[in-house]
Amino acid sequence: MGFQPVLLWTDLLLFVLIGVALLGALHARRQPPLRAAWHKVGRRPAGMAAATVLLVFVALGVLDSLHYRPQLPPLPVLDPGADAASAAIGSGAEIEDGEERRRAGAPPAAVYSTEVLSLLDALLAPLRVHTEKTYSAPFASTLYQREIVQLEDGRQIRDYPRLAHGSAHLADPEAERAADIATRMLAALGQALLAWAAVAVLLVGLIRRGNGLGWGETARALAAGRTVLAWRAALLTLGILVLIATLCLHLAPAYHVLGTDKVGQDVLYLALKSVRTALVIGTLTTLVMLPFAVALGIAAGYLGGWVDDAVQYTYTVLNAIPGVLLIAAAVLMMQVVIDTHPQWFDTAAERSDARLLALCLILGITSWTGLARLLRGETLKLRELEYVQAARAFGVATPAILRRHILPNVMHIVTIALVMDFSGLVLAEAVLSYVGIGVDPTTISFGTMINMARAELAREPMVWWSLAAAFVFMFVLVLAANLFADVVRDAFDPRR
Repeated sequence: MGFQPVLLWTDLLLFVLIGVALLGALHARRQPPLRAAWHKVGRRPAGMAAATVLLVFVALGVLDSLHYRPQLPPLPVLDPGADAASAAIGSGAEIEDGEERRRAGAPPAAVYSTEVLSLLDALLAPLRVHTEKTYSAPFASTLYQREIVQLEDGRQIRDYPRLAHGSAHLADPEAERAADIATRMLAALGQALLAWAAVAVLLVGLIRRGNGLGWGETARALAAGRTVLAWRAALLTLGILVLIATLCLHLAPAYHVLGTDKVGQDVLYLALKSVRTALVIGTLTTLVMLPFAVALGIAAGYLGGWVDDAVQYTYTVLNAIPGVLLIAAAVLMMQVVIDTHPQWFDTAAERSDARLLALCLILGITSWTGLARLLRGETLKLRELEYVQAARAFGVATPAILRRHILPNVMHIVTIALVMDFSGLVLAEAVLSYVGIGVDPTTISFGTMINMARAELAREPMVWWSLAAAFVFMFVLVLAANLFADVVRDAFDPRR
């Protein structure tokens, strides 16, 4: 079976942003001050642990951004004397094209599905395909609500039906489930230890190449935390993540580890798919916000006069408008444009991606004011310093002064603000989707998971696992981003 690659707009922008980050890392490596600042980040255990968690989330987002359309099985060759019912298979254009290619002796044209999948979908195929009828609790073997069940003797009773996939390999789940889960967990623990040991040996080898010590001395330095960077914290964090991943690999094919939702989808699959949406909202919004904030903030602080008045008036007016109402109006207008131009989109994924991109643009346009105000205040101080005054006295052009003296000295504020705003934007998507003005309802995100779970909290018994899964994943992502932001702020703030 073949496939047709699909490149969505958010995929392209996300890859561009990752490329820019890699170029920035290469640039920082060549600049001693920047390299020293990032070494400060690496020497902090909290920074290395948070960076490890964020890299895992980024890897999930990248896997979920490699989209494709799977190839469908070839259409059957119709007999000339087939009846009308047989001729109804496929569209007329597809049948006519297939007949022409058959008469010409060419192989049949490939037909691709309208469903857009990702590499993460392919890796999580058992979770995506193994759906149930409706709710089921974590590690359950039956549905969460009673239904009329037909017995072998013909009688009908109201009972909890068995799941189609969860615990289906067990003849008596109540008696065998605990032992089966324990066996799978022990096997996962053994594999996790082996994988973690392999990573530890590889890391010791890399550190040894840099310090010239022996294997034993390097291993002891790593265990004691005496390395230049806090590799011990990163290794311990990675060990926990590897253990969680191996547990899921052993348990998820046989059980619904986090239960299922209202339509029977695996909640673990939905939580992993929500990571990409959070990353897109948190990163692409900064890509939109950054040019507005940097250009207007520096221009207002350095030029002053009517330019400063115009910029201040602009962000004061934007701040006076309730943000939720402004975003709601913009999202609804964009939704009208999308609904009235269905010919722009070949698949439902492209339609959902257009709304996601529109939400990123709207959040970026409405969230640049805080960073612009910070940059304006910092530029007001920088323009009075001696070296800037000397450059102006020697007749250096304003663009050159801004590029050589002002912009490099405010980049620490830009870096700190962007890292700290990431977590706020992830939470903003959850809130907006909760009130119905966020991403498209068909887009899997933490906000849509919370929105679908809110009505189920009033059930008896309560359906709690969808909300809990979204909360835990979002909490870990936001906590890692906040810890990393604190470390970056301490490292790049010149007053420290």
